[in-house]
Amino acid sequence: MEQYSTRQNKIARLIQREMADILLKINKTHFTGKLISVSVVRITKDLGIARVYLSIFPSEFAEEILKDLTAINKQLRGELGRKVGKSLRVIPNLEFYIDDSLDYIEKIDKLLD
Repeated sequence: MEQYSTRQNKIARLIQREMADILLKINKTHFTGKLISVSVVRITKDLGIARVYLSIFPSEFAEEILKDLTAINKQLRGELGRKVGKSLRVIPNLEFYIDDSLDYIEKIDKLLD
């Protein structure tokens, strides 16, 4: 398992908090009736790429929402830059992934019952 430095963890928490705010605003206008939350952010050692893991409910819309967010990736990175520009010298590129851990937990619960 990869170890993350203190700096990586601090930046990941900052990006997670700010991306949650950005996605909340976008969710109100574009994805009404759906819940998008940022479950975890992992950042590379060179601080160049931030992998943002999203938990989307209901999960049947996850691929569609992920595709839409990837399409507006540059706008999201720009908005993130406006929010954290004073804290970070370089704003990392964003990569979005679906966090399916809740679906996995639900599947395990069904198997146990």
